[in-house]
Amino acid sequence: MKNICLYFEVHIPYALKRYRFFEIGNDHYYYDDFTNEERVRYLAEKSFLPANKILLEAIKTSSKAFSCAFSLSGAAIEQLEQYAPEVIDSFQELAATGQVEFLAEPYGHSMASIYNEDEFELQVKKHADKIKELFGKKPSAFRNTDFIYSDEIGEKVASMGYKTILMEGAKHILGWRSPNYVYQHAYLPKVKLLVRNYIMSNHVTFDFSNTSWSEYPLTADKFIDWMAASPQEEEIFNIWMGYETFGCVQKDYTGIFDFLKALPRLALNKGLGFVTPSKINDYQPVAALTAPYPMSWQGEEKDLSVMLGNHLQEEAIAKLYSVTERVNLCKEKNLKRDWLHLQCADYFRFMSFKQAWGSSFESPYDAFINYMNILSDFLLRVEAEYPTSIENEELNELLKTINDQEKMIAQLEKELKAAKKKKKEA
Repeated sequence: MKNICLYFEVHIPYALKRYRFFEIGNDHYYYDDFTNEERVRYLAEKSFLPANKILLEAIKTSSKAFSCAFSLSGAAIEQLEQYAPEVIDSFQELAATGQVEFLAEPYGHSMASIYNEDEFELQVKKHADKIKELFGKKPSAFRNTDFIYSDEIGEKVASMGYKTILMEGAKHILGWRSPNYVYQHAYLPKVKLLVRNYIMSNHVTFDFSNTSWSEYPLTADKFIDWMAASPQEEEIFNIWMGYETFGCVQKDYTGIFDFLKALPRLALNKGLGFVTPSKINDYQPVAALTAPYPMSWQGEEKDLSVMLGNHLQEEAIAKLYSVTERVNLCKEKNLKRDWLHLQCADYFRFMSFKQAWGSSFESPYDAFINYMNILSDFLLRVEAEYPTSIENEELNELLKTINDQEKMIAQLEKELKAAKKKKKEA
């Protein structure tokens, strides 16, 4: 049976305010609250709430034959909790059906998987804990920021307990292969890889209202027929996109919500099912995929060049991650909060000369200068907590000791809990 894996990314980067050079050392608040609230309310009312309502109805009317998956970035969760809590409520209502899966990702929507493994692991854990707090279940599948993936990253994710990883269907990785199968990690056969069918996904996000597109108009019937007519052995269609596709990228008047409403019913009528990423245990991988270098879903090249392709981006991110050890030792809540937010990959993409969509800055240079002014103030705050006179080696040893102690405490608490349970049962 052919199945559709429908997945949506919900990510809302914090808008940074215009931060001038003379504010460095004087103003430690970096965010444009008015823009953030306006943006979140717009997304909530135009996209998230109406789309969630349609998905909930699809689950109910299909007798739970319909299912889908989401990943919500830490920034999206925090801002929805602050400015549109009713959206969180609607996601919780979806979660309660048992038909909607929430994936793990780095909390800060960061590129920590490239720059610092320990930071990467800390963020994934923080995000997984938040998802469990909100929706009652820890994630069992993982997707990285912007689908950044490599064999090495996959190995690190597997070491954290995730056996299903989502990745982009880049041509230089797939080659002649189809994305419509389950694959496995290059040298860890128990780790399954789901590959995004970016052509079909992008038809919804970018081509839906494009009257010059050769296949216009895109109807739900046509979309389902393409999948139904594919070779019988193709077993899973990974249709993944940003959730703002519905109502924002494609406006309500285009008929995008009618498309979303019709899709589940027409798919089920054609004999296609729906599956979420962690529900692929019965699928046998057809081959291993090798990704020796990091890739992503950004740009035509599907690499990291949109986020790390010029000297501005390289300088900014190198300075940011140079204080990782110091920040992880800090206890000051506002500093820790800013650390997570400033790692957001979008800020480095805004410095791109190739693809800086979504940027409010006039040029990549303006984005860079604004970010570096903020970063300069942030580094001064870190310096006040842990001066650069302390060598990184000393900090690493101190951090290791603290982490070891925390792990030991957690283990002892676990053993104590088990002993109490055993005594009670006796």
